[in-house]
Parts: sequence; C-alpha cells; structure tokens
Amino acid sequence: MAEAQKLLAAYQNNITVFGSARVKRTDPLFQEAYQLAKELSDDGYNILTGAGPGIMKAANKGAYEGKSKSIGLNIELPHEQSANPYLDECLTFEHFFSRKVMLVKHAQACVYFPGGYGTADELMEVLTLVQTEKMRPIPLILYGFEYWKPLLFWFTKLAEGGYISKQDLALMRVVDSTDEIIQIIKENVCH
Repeated sequence: MAEAQKLLAAYQNNITVFGSARVKRTDPLFQEAYQLAKELSDDGYNILTGAGPGIMKAANKGAYEGKSKSIGLNIELPHEQSANPYLDECLTFEHFFSRKVMLVKHAQACVYFPGGYGTADELMEVLTLVQTEKMRPIPLILYGFEYWKPLLFWFTKLAEGGYISKQDLALMRVVDSTDEIIQIIKENVCH
C-alpha cells in the first residue's frame, strides 16, 4: 500500500473504471469502455483500473492510446488475472482490500460498467464509504440502466423499508451513454 500511495500521489485527475473481466473484445461494452477512456485521457484524465482483461483492458487501452496515463492495480489470482499490456504504470496487490482502497482513494470519479461479483463488491464498498462519510463524495456513475435496474429496484426497496435513506439513492447516477459519463465528469471534476 505504501508503494501504491507513493506512486498514485503523483497523479491528479484520476478516473477509476470498474467492470467485468469476462467481456470479450467483440462485445459492444468493450468498445464503449475503450472510447470513453480514450476521450477522458485526451481530456487530461488518467484512467485507473484493476489491470485485468475485459472492461479493464478496454479502458486501459483507450487511456494508453490517449494523452494521459493508463494505470493498473493488478491482483494476484490463481486463474483469472494477469496484467493487460496497455499500462503506463502497474502495481500488483496480494489482497483485494488494499487494492480497492487504492483504486478509490485517488479517484475523482468512479465509473461502473456491467460486471460480476467483483464489480458489485467495489460498488457496494464505495457506496458505503461515501454514505458513512468515510470517503469524500465523488461521482459514482453506473453505465447501462437495463443492466443495473434490478439492483436499483432493490436499493429502492431498501429505502422504502428504512434500511437506507431516500437521499442515499442520489449517491449514484445511472446513464445509458458514454457522453453522459463525460458530461458528469466535466461538470463535477475539476482539473
């Protein structure tokens, strides 16, 4: 963590992109993540990901081919993950918790593409940190309304039952275009 802190402290204007490691290059989400990261990189934002395949690879490739930095925070796993080749900087972590801390501590916004348990875990962690004011509020942007709709329905039920407040539903924005993501970031992240 100390090594990551030292490295990431040197970078400003960081956007963290989360999403499935299992998305193939032929999936439209791969191209959308690539294009988003390329545009953000060209606009002066560094892109942070978990350094793996799928959405992470797409976002790192876009950033790598853009004007800003492509940064990967990899994790040692027995099967799934080796670092993708589109990284200006790469650190490897042994534990998920330390990697998660570093992925969000230096982020000015987090973008969540569709994903599995890992993406859901990262979203829940950041929502909890922002809700409990253990982390400064930053834009949390969920891409793909249809994908996130069941989770949003559950969150609404939590609010109706008093398990979270209705204001907690406003901690995230759900969008259906990468243009909306870019607009939210430009309106809320100074650089």
